[in-house]
Amino acid sequence: MDVLSDAIAAIRTGRPHSSRTVKHAPWGVRFPASDGAGFHVVLQGTAWLLPPDGAEPVRLGAGDVVFLAHGYGHGLADRPDTPLEDARLEPDGSWPTLRHRGPVHGDDTLMLCGAYQLDKARAHPLLTDLPPFVHIPARVGSHDRLRSAIDLLGAELEDPQPGSDAIVPALLDTLLLYLLRTWWLTERPDGPTGWAGALKDPAVTAALQAVHGDPARPWTVEELGARAGLSRAAFARRFTALVGQPPLAYLTWWRMTTAGRLLRTADAPLRTVAEQCGYASEFAFAKAFKREYGVAPGQYRRQSA
Repeated sequence: MDVLSDAIAAIRTGRPHSSRTVKHAPWGVRFPASDGAGFHVVLQGTAWLLPPDGAEPVRLGAGDVVFLAHGYGHGLADRPDTPLEDARLEPDGSWPTLRHRGPVHGDDTLMLCGAYQLDKARAHPLLTDLPPFVHIPARVGSHDRLRSAIDLLGAELEDPQPGSDAIVPALLDTLLLYLLRTWWLTERPDGPTGWAGALKDPAVTAALQAVHGDPARPWTVEELGARAGLSRAAFARRFTALVGQPPLAYLTWWRMTTAGRLLRTADAPLRTVAEQCGYASEFAFAKAFKREYGVAPGQYRRQSA
C-alpha cells in the first residue's frame, strides 16, 4: 500500500458529493465551516476566492482548482466586493443537484464543486500539514491526469448515464488523490521539505511503504534502514527530518490509526484487531489504545457505530 492512498483510506468516511452549476453575475456564496474538506474548479469564466484566513482574495481563472482540506468557512464570488449569501445546502450537507447544459455567456461562471467527509481525530500529516487552501492554477500541458479526472467528473454530473451513481463517488475519490499528489509532488512552493520531501525521497518512501504494508511486523530502525539502503543513524536522521517523527514513533502512530479504522469499519474481535496492529495480546493493545485515544477499544467501537 502506498502512503498517500493509505492515508486517505484511513480518514475517509461517508459518501463524497459534488455539483456542477452556473453562476450568473453578480453572485457571491458563503460556505460554512465543516468537518470535511472541499474543492472548487472553475470550468469556464472567472471567480474570486475569499480565503478562510482573512488573506487577500485570490482570482481564479478557467481551469484553476482550489482545495480546502481543513473545512474552514470561505467565500466565492464574481468580484471581491460582491455581498455573499449563505450556501443553500441539502439537509445532509450536500449541494443541490443543479445541472447546466450549453455554453456559458458573458459574465457567467461554470463551477464544479465537491466535498468529502473526513475523520479528523487521526488525520494524517499529509492533510494536516496543508495550508488553509491549496490553489493549483491552470497551466497548458501540466497536471494532465488531474485535468482528465475533472473532465470525467464534470461530464458525469452534466449528463448522468446508467452507472453514474457509482462512477461519481469513485471519480471524487480519484480526484482527491490527484489533488494531493499534484500539490505534494509538483506545486508545493517550499520545495522538497517535510512530507513533500518524504514522498520524493526513495529511502524514506521505501521505509514508509514497509510500515504501511505490514504495520504488525516488529520493525526495528535497523530493518527499516536496510529497506532504505542506509545505515541506522543516517536513516533515522533523514526519516525524522522529513516525516517529523522518529521511525518507531511513526510506526506506533500508524498502528493506532489503523486500529481506529478497523474498529470503525470492521466487526473483527479485539484480539484480531490487536494482532493486525502488531500487539501480541489484547491487554497490551487495549492499554496502548486507551493511552492514545483516551477510551478503551470496545468503547471506541460503540461510540463510532
